[in-house]
Amino acid sequence: MAVRRVRRVIRKVDPWTVLKVSIVLNAIGALVFVLGVWVMWSLAIQRGIPEKLTDFFANFSLVFDANGELYFRAVVFLAIVSFTALTGVFTLGAVLYNLISDVVGGVELIVLEETYLVPPGRPAPVRPAVHGATNGGNGPSGDTKTEPVAAVD
Repeated sequence: MAVRRVRRVIRKVDPWTVLKVSIVLNAIGALVFVLGVWVMWSLAIQRGIPEKLTDFFANFSLVFDANGELYFRAVVFLAIVSFTALTGVFTLGAVLYNLISDVVGGVELIVLEETYLVPPGRPAPVRPAVHGATNGGNGPSGDTKTEPVAAVD
């Protein structure tokens, strides 16, 4: 397998495409974050961790209220804010990249491209010249012709 070095330059990133992809990825990330916190809170409730924390903080005269609904609302709010902010930052980053790459020339990548060696094709054999009887140069019988023959593999 032959390897060939190829130089590629990324000069433009489409902001609309970045916006669509970042919306999908950030929505998935926000959903995973909310579900992960929900699962962890459910496990903590089953183990009795919030009650233990309340008792621990009561020893120091500190107030801790294990209000799961309030915490869940805060987690959903943080997920929405991070979703919106990250989508905006990614799209703005694509626009800024395009502006900067116009000045600098883009990002240059050197890629190794693997190619399989393909044996060169055989040229079609050529029929030998056909010499016909001459009739004084009048007509086709006095011409010399060469015609390619189709290759049969």
